[in-house]
Amino acid sequence: MEHREICCSSEQQNRWMEIQDKLKKRLITEDEFTWELPPSLPSSSSHRELNREGEKKQVLKYVGGVDISFLKEDPSIACGTLVVLELESLKVVYDDFCVAKLDIPYVPGFLAFREAPILLKILEKMKKDCHPFYPQLLMVDGNGLLHPRGFGLACHLGVLADLPTIGVGKNLHHVEGLNHSEVRELLETDGHKESIFLTGNSGCTLAVAMRPTLCALKPIFISIGHRISLATALKIVKMTCNYRVPEPIRQADIRSREYLRNHPLVSPNP
Repeated sequence: MEHREICCSSEQQNRWMEIQDKLKKRLITEDEFTWELPPSLPSSSSHRELNREGEKKQVLKYVGGVDISFLKEDPSIACGTLVVLELESLKVVYDDFCVAKLDIPYVPGFLAFREAPILLKILEKMKKDCHPFYPQLLMVDGNGLLHPRGFGLACHLGVLADLPTIGVGKNLHHVEGLNHSEVRELLETDGHKESIFLTGNSGCTLAVAMRPTLCALKPIFISIGHRISLATALKIVKMTCNYRVPEPIRQADIRSREYLRNHPLVSPNP
């Protein structure tokens, strides 16, 4: 079936920009969470920190990952997937799916308006059920601050769900003078260099390009989503990479595609 691209007017894009600007005012780019990193993590505190109520913080245990897959026969049919992994074992302890027909087309710079609603629906369902595995942190297959308007899908989801969120992109957004050739050159300058911080023309650090393994040719691009610093985001991503893509996102991708294969006639949720 041929997929017909729906036109998106400049008026609609202006409305989306207004929403992005409004949400961006709520964005937090520093560590603000109720848990602490595992004691085994390098550079983590050797003592238990206290939360605002003076109680000992819980250790980060449940990390979520979200991704969306599309039906080959009709790319407007999407399967949004949320998985939650136990950080220590990287085993999936929870997954859920939502199939929907997306009427909003893909427009560069506005991916969140197409994909965020279906992902938020799954998160809200889990939160409403008071599920014990509700993620303390969310990894998103998409960018955060590394975005033409500095507010990508990971930021959008993080602000609306009020969750610490990390953006993990597989491709580099060419913003503020950043480009693939320079990043590749910097990584290849030192064969043992695992990651490099990416600074744009404005002087702001927008992301980290990281090779999960030294033999990996293609880096991933880690950026702040919400309520987490870039340094902390990098530490956590390193903990979850058995392959190129962090395991929470990798499992969400695998399971969303598998769900569509096994449910080819599934009706989109209303």
